[in-house]
Amino acid sequence: MDMDAFSAVNGDTWSRLHKLAFKRRLSGAEADELLRLYQLTSSHLSLIRSIAPESGLSASLSATLAQSRTRFTGARSNFTADLARFFVVALPAALYRLRWLTVACGAAFILIGGAYALWIGTSPDALRAVASEAAVRQYVEEDFVGYYSENPAASFAGAVWTNNAWISAQAVALGITGFWVPMILFSNAQGVGIAAGIFAASGKTDVFYSYILPHGLMELTAVFIACAAGLRIFWAMVAPGPRTRGRAIAEEGRSLITVALGLVLVLFVSGLVEGFVTPSPLPVWAKIAIGSAVLAAYWLYVLAWGRRAYLAGARGDLGSEDAGYSEIAA
Repeated sequence: MDMDAFSAVNGDTWSRLHKLAFKRRLSGAEADELLRLYQLTSSHLSLIRSIAPESGLSASLSATLAQSRTRFTGARSNFTADLARFFVVALPAALYRLRWLTVACGAAFILIGGAYALWIGTSPDALRAVASEAAVRQYVEEDFVGYYSENPAASFAGAVWTNNAWISAQAVALGITGFWVPMILFSNAQGVGIAAGIFAASGKTDVFYSYILPHGLMELTAVFIACAAGLRIFWAMVAPGPRTRGRAIAEEGRSLITVALGLVLVLFVSGLVEGFVTPSPLPVWAKIAIGSAVLAAYWLYVLAWGRRAYLAGARGDLGSEDAGYSEIAA
């Protein structure tokens, strides 16, 4: 078959289909024409693919037919509507479900970190076991503060964001194991506690908190949220309730992946604070006020919008059209 001759004969048909497929409004006659041209062009495409399946004409007609099919079958949903639903309904509802477990993870972190800080800060033997006197002096006077300003703010914020998002994603994804979340929570609390204890032993507690609080308030809360999400998936496996175990894990997993996506944005904000506010020459009270405002905005979002969405029945899971069918359970 001569492809050039075939295109010349049917080119007007394909152009008309393309025009109708991308037209904003169709009359009844145009809708009928669209369907008729769609069927005709589908037969043309089948013929073309039998001869030249990888041609540019084949790809072009496939795209036109896809758009045409969307016009008379309807799109599944609107992207902007999905995006609005995610931020107004799904995400705040999922975070609201985790509020008490988030607080519990935070309390455990504070207890563990506080115990290490008290031990290191009040016991010279424990301090010597952690680091030598010279290493402690180097860390307190140079390394800790220099960490926040040794790289350009933008690249530092990006590195912090990537690292913390990766930690949070692990907590959510590997929470089902049952041991990963306690390990992450303990190791992070231990690290912060030891650092606080070193500064306390050196009499510079104010320096430590002036650098850790501006970004740490939101950053650590994000870690607590991720840990809470991971524990929630683990508990769905242990105690699924009236649901089958597979269904319980699937529902919790889908809703808490929503949390993981939301945490990417939360950690982006805390990364900006750590990169641009923490090492800035602003007064300490101003830097801590900025960090506190970010944390307050998060909890306002969760407790106001999240509660409203939760009471309306949202849980952060996918809609029924995306989640698929589920078994009836007693």
